[in-house]
Amino acid sequence: MSQEKPSILIVDDEPKMRRLLELQLGDEGLLAHATPDAETALQALNKEKFDLVVTDFKLPGMNGLEFLRAVRRANADLPVVVMTAYGTVESAVDAMKAGASDYVLKPFSLAELVLVIRKELDARKLREENRSLREALGQRYEYKNIVARSDRMQAVLALVERVAPTNATILVGGESGVGKDLIARAIHEHSNRAKGPFVKINSTAIPENLLESELFGYEKGAFTGATTSKPGKFELADEGTLFLDEIGDVPPAIQVKLLRVLQEREFERLGGTKTLKVDVRLIAATNRDLRAALEDGSFREDLYYRLNVVAIDIPPLRDHKEDIPALVQFFLEKFAREYGRSIQGITPQAMKALTEFHWPGNVRELENVIERGVTLSTGTSLDVADIQLDIPSARSAGTSFTLPPNMTLEQWEEEAIREALRQANGNKSQAARTLGLSRNALRYRLSQMGVPDSPEKES
Repeated sequence: MSQEKPSILIVDDEPKMRRLLELQLGDEGLLAHATPDAETALQALNKEKFDLVVTDFKLPGMNGLEFLRAVRRANADLPVVVMTAYGTVESAVDAMKAGASDYVLKPFSLAELVLVIRKELDARKLREENRSLREALGQRYEYKNIVARSDRMQAVLALVERVAPTNATILVGGESGVGKDLIARAIHEHSNRAKGPFVKINSTAIPENLLESELFGYEKGAFTGATTSKPGKFELADEGTLFLDEIGDVPPAIQVKLLRVLQEREFERLGGTKTLKVDVRLIAATNRDLRAALEDGSFREDLYYRLNVVAIDIPPLRDHKEDIPALVQFFLEKFAREYGRSIQGITPQAMKALTEFHWPGNVRELENVIERGVTLSTGTSLDVADIQLDIPSARSAGTSFTLPPNMTLEQWEEEAIREALRQANGNKSQAARTLGLSRNALRYRLSQMGVPDSPEKES
């Protein structure tokens, strides 16, 4: 940003609110300029350079949504924070769809608004720095336990380098096994919260009826067996980072509470009445396309836009195979040291087999293959015989898949789902893991098939 003090444009038709915001932002070291309507604000934007806009949703003449779209057409990079009444959350979601950076619900505290403004200014600075990302790749980024020689992975680490010092909420995407947890930890360790706790929770590893108490804690007597009070992961992560893996599988009721924590930084324990305040940076991760989850209704739009402040997408291993030799050497040394083996390297034939493989399980699968090879090898180098790849040979040989006679793709998919449920004895979570789906995605597919959502069976 061009000025030492960031310049904020305020748009509100209430004179007292305009004056209050001007004074408060001035006290915070920001330059504030206030206008009473959208038309005047657009004129100001044409004459002066601003770093951020704060606008009311309800305005005389051109309304807040129309104003937002006009700002986006003129300057797509200018962050806009929308102020809207608590009862019109739908309007805030519409604004986020139209390109708003964030929103605050009235009545709000001035401290909350300042926090949102500073977060968006940090995010804007981050986006501006990322424009020169390709040039910056001349600098190689090195992070503990992360092997990244390829340009694709160096781009990921460059983004980590820029986002880590901010307090922006991060959404890490990528297939299972690409290393989302390592990226999350790297962000924490290079942030100003590094001395605070790094707390990890995987929503799919915890039964739905226990996830709320794991996240938010519970009070004594909240449910049968709650003989003492227990803090949740948000309390444990106070002044640190909470890494919530598989955010796409969080049930709708808990999504509401997550949204509140992100908006207001407060919550109540299960069975409690005391409101607890926390200072937690949330890094969420998913192997699902959350935009598709928005379409099928399994994920809240307002939560998605709160989470997706900065997105980091980690490519699958098949898209950066040039990292495989370095990854193999890293895992080889790691497991040779752990198991006390004298294995020094890997034969060219074995390396060729590894680099030509499709790696559906990504880096985690490669790590498992090398660990198994180190464990079973009798020589000083891993050879082809030590490399066991765990998917059907038809895939690795490149043969094509054909449907059974007289069966459509949809029928084949339905039969695969029914068979997975039979093998899992009706347990949806287990069947979903077998199929490589999230539990919510499986339930949505079952509803399309007309299968009733019966109570979960125990595995």
